[in-house]
Amino acid sequence: MGRYELDSAENKAFVREMRNSLLSFGHRFPSPGGGSYYLGDDGTPWKDRPRETWITSRMCHVYSLGAMLGHEGSEALADAALKGLTGELHDDEHKGWYAGLTADGEVLPNKQCYAHGFVILAASSALLAKRPGAKELLENALAVYDEFFWDEELGLSADTWNTEFTVCDDYRGINANMHTVEAFLAAADALKNENYRVRAGRIINHVVNWARENNWRIPEHFTSDWKPDLECNKDKPDDQFKPYGATPGHGIEWARLITQWAVSTYGKYDNENAKDYIVIAEKLYNRAVEDGWNADGEPGICYTTDWDGKPVVHDRMHWTLAEAINTSAVLYRVTGNEKYKEDYAAFMEYLDEKVYDHATGSWFHQLDEHNNVIGTVWPGKSDIYHALQATMIPYNDLVGVSIASAVARGNS
Repeated sequence: MGRYELDSAENKAFVREMRNSLLSFGHRFPSPGGGSYYLGDDGTPWKDRPRETWITSRMCHVYSLGAMLGHEGSEALADAALKGLTGELHDDEHKGWYAGLTADGEVLPNKQCYAHGFVILAASSALLAKRPGAKELLENALAVYDEFFWDEELGLSADTWNTEFTVCDDYRGINANMHTVEAFLAAADALKNENYRVRAGRIINHVVNWARENNWRIPEHFTSDWKPDLECNKDKPDDQFKPYGATPGHGIEWARLITQWAVSTYGKYDNENAKDYIVIAEKLYNRAVEDGWNADGEPGICYTTDWDGKPVVHDRMHWTLAEAINTSAVLYRVTGNEKYKEDYAAFMEYLDEKVYDHATGSWFHQLDEHNNVIGTVWPGKSDIYHALQATMIPYNDLVGVSIASAVARGNS
């Protein structure tokens, strides 16, 4: 049990070993232009797939972390991703970042809030890692985000524009806003600019209200006037970015981000305002775990449920487990409730037995309801972002501080 117990010497050694192997696994991501190749099962680049901005940004983020951790080769890898973000993936004519480029170098249509949020995260981490050009990239990314995605009146972000930034799609999504919260908290820490933390809180308050009205299951999809669209993609329930129903993994991830925001905003776990939000985070986490974890007779967290908590897509996605590992540890740190420590151990055991690819030192990205590896939604192993963070966030004692800023302060 010690191997899975939070704060044990065995668990610290286990996650440190995984961290190093994950960083080694991702070394082959850079294309000549810097855009990230999608990685296959053994880390070989799948060069016939698009080079996407969100993946390139994630790899910039993780190798900025690697650089600060002293992982050999990380500086060059972070700089390669920065080259992609300032070069081939950047739209010099219309501003912002393409969704990506095809294998032949053709532009993938649309400008995505999701991708632009990750550019902010990448640049924030690269700035802390003292990578050349990171500050200019961060300033550019925030300016573009402010101009096209952020709605100051509402305190929420639009989702998708056309490539020319002339037509905004009517769809509104909470996933992009979730990663915006992550990005804004990172930017607030990196730049010491509290305006972005305030913005993160405005998004969070919307999400809390929607979740409270929906039995702590978070609506994912919305109309242009921000009315929940609970039936969105009912005919395509396993959509890669817009699945039908509630997504337990997102309830878990929001719980962690809300806790981080509350602690960073109010300063202490036991501040009354912070405690109110931590209680909300617990409600989100516990609802998601109750709905999704071991819900169908097999270990693992199902991808989606209906609005009564019944599993719809039974597949297990690696990112959901990563967030469960992170959030259970964070909630234990702030509440001291042994339940969360026990959850962490259960998640780590499942990781070790089912999701960790011991042969390559990486994580399988998708398993079916019987925990067989499949690739219908997430073939291969696109990047190492979620898995790597799950080896770091549980041991970040500075709960209110974004992981890159915590590492920069020597807390790793």
